[in-house]
Amino acid sequence: MTAAGLRAAALLALALWIAPPAPAATEAEGWSYDLAHELMSPYCPGRTLAECPSEKADTLRMWLHVQEASGRPVDEVTAELVERFGDGILSAPRPEGFGLMAYIVPVLAFVAGGAVWWIFVRRQTREAREVATVARPAAAAPAGPSDAELERLVDDELSR
Repeated sequence: MTAAGLRAAALLALALWIAPPAPAATEAEGWSYDLAHELMSPYCPGRTLAECPSEKADTLRMWLHVQEASGRPVDEVTAELVERFGDGILSAPRPEGFGLMAYIVPVLAFVAGGAVWWIFVRRQTREAREVATVARPAAAAPAGPSDAELERLVDDELSR
């Protein structure tokens, strides 16, 4: 290796040794960032708190960061926000009371649709089987004369 290459390698090693390690994405972004993406903004209807461009939303996001930095648990902060702004701040209804219907109704609709489909398919296959048995002729004696008898009749006609 040349002297220039050795110097470049030494500088690179020194830079890597001196440079502080980059924080992991999960360390840089705590629960306050996740919560801002989960909560609906009380200032911008139909948008999450993270998407809302309002100054009040900026203030609320900063409040979330301060709460996280002070060590408050996320459940306690969420409960305080629901108390201040109501259930509309939650992106999904709570699975209790009337909000439980948001989880039960789709499951019941799926099960009912499956039952209707199963009954329909069962009736269609039963009708197809019945049509097939009616359309199939019963095993009966042949309607016309046999080959030997046919040859005899042809011979009789030719001899006349």
